[in-house]
Amino acid sequence: MGKGFFKVPVAVNEPIKTYAPGTVERDQVLAAYKELWNANTEVPLYINGKEVKTGDTAPIRPPHDHQNVVGNYHRGGKKEVQDAISTAIEARKKWSQLPWEQRAGIFLKAAELVAGPYRARINAATMINQSKTIFQAEIDAACELVDFLRFNVQYMTEIYAEQPESTSGAWNRLEYRPLEGFVYCISPFNFTAIAGNLPASAALMGNVCVWKPSDHQMLSAQVIVEVFREAGVPDGVINMVNADPVMMTDEVMSHPDFAGVHFTGSTTVFKSLWTKIGEHINTYKTYPKIVGETGGKDFIVAHKSAVPEQVATAIVRGAFEFQGQKCSAASRAYIPQSMWPEVEKLIRRDVDSFKMGSPEDMSNFITAVIHEGSFDKLAKYIDGAKSDANAEVVIGGNYDKSKGWFIDPTVILTTDPKYVTMETELFGPVITVYVYEDDKYEEMLHLVDTTSEYALTGAILGQDRYAVSQATTALENCAGNFYINDKCTGAVVGQQPFGGARASGTNDKAGSKLNLLRWVSPRMIKETFVTPTDYRYPFLGE
Repeated sequence: MGKGFFKVPVAVNEPIKTYAPGTVERDQVLAAYKELWNANTEVPLYINGKEVKTGDTAPIRPPHDHQNVVGNYHRGGKKEVQDAISTAIEARKKWSQLPWEQRAGIFLKAAELVAGPYRARINAATMINQSKTIFQAEIDAACELVDFLRFNVQYMTEIYAEQPESTSGAWNRLEYRPLEGFVYCISPFNFTAIAGNLPASAALMGNVCVWKPSDHQMLSAQVIVEVFREAGVPDGVINMVNADPVMMTDEVMSHPDFAGVHFTGSTTVFKSLWTKIGEHINTYKTYPKIVGETGGKDFIVAHKSAVPEQVATAIVRGAFEFQGQKCSAASRAYIPQSMWPEVEKLIRRDVDSFKMGSPEDMSNFITAVIHEGSFDKLAKYIDGAKSDANAEVVIGGNYDKSKGWFIDPTVILTTDPKYVTMETELFGPVITVYVYEDDKYEEMLHLVDTTSEYALTGAILGQDRYAVSQATTALENCAGNFYINDKCTGAVVGQQPFGGARASGTNDKAGSKLNLLRWVSPRMIKETFVTPTDYRYPFLGE
């Protein structure tokens, strides 16, 4: 046991490298890209610190070049899932008792490994596997993951320091215990940082994890495991298992030691998990913690006082960066009638300047969507808008899957504020615009609030402060992250804790203490120094 009250290094956000032509980091990431592209990487399962190869494999194909195979990953069955669970439960005996400063040291080391020797490798893996440009990979796989690891350590110490008042006669102390059991972590394809943070945040607080990464993120998941192993995460604490999701969830959530789920993904899947937990509630030793960040139908609202260039840039960046494959991406916009012609012209100018293709060519702003299922869904909605009397494709609208899953950045203009693409999460480079009469601003705000089941992110742009204040109040329940005069994406750890409500999740704010508090079960300890020896109180005296 450590002796002393230890201070950890003050967390600072990792600086974003430029990757400008001629820079060292550009050369390093391109070299790592070429190496991974030709390596034919084999990704096993990791259970109790051991590589498990089942022989049941699937290929890893870059979305921007889907005929190319850059590796394969192994898939587990019931035995592997059960082994991961039992291994985690056994590892908990020692991990939960390890002094907090030892856990802190592991994850601080992991942060520095990502920031330094693994930076080019994890960025290149993300570029290849998830088809991110170098900038999108850098802010995600490198910087955000580093930020999660650093700030979570600092938040842990702040949580431990929050203690109740004591008196001279009694010492009150609050112990933040890890959960009694194991945590099931399910991560999405679109953010490498989320894939790393979901198990790491729970493990930092003394928990053990069974982690299922996305099928479409296995190359970068492999790098995350490499970092955790080199950082010193003990065997069995974080077990990575890829398996059939229905089977795996059934095995996990029918186990008595299931203690919580840390999830990022679709609303439909999250609701099914919640339902399954309810069905098995009498099985569990404790009430499971349910933490989820799910979908969004994120909005941009422009007031007539807004600057058109700012509105257009917010739409272009918010809707089209990483092909709109962010749960925070702008996918519906409300523009005043007087402003729309200028905003449309500016968006068209920007979109016409985009280059599309492989992220290896760093002049490309747009790459591919993640897989054929996503491509086909987006194509269907685009074609629907082309033929619908209430909608018009005014920018983009083309798509091509001959080489990669390429969807042109697309703007749909609708006369129906409840049109299907105003309400449905598309998860691609498609935004739908509704043009409202300038003097119907208040009515439009009500429309924004009531159009979608989601409540993740949203933005208001305007120079009129009364109008901004009005929107901030009217839209208080439909965005967990609300932006004033900015796009609705780009939450930074330690600056903008991230999460939404309604159908967008439990709003437990990743990148803050609020999330870490979900992975502890506090115990109150009161120590009385002079223990009473007589039951009688003064009021009983004669």
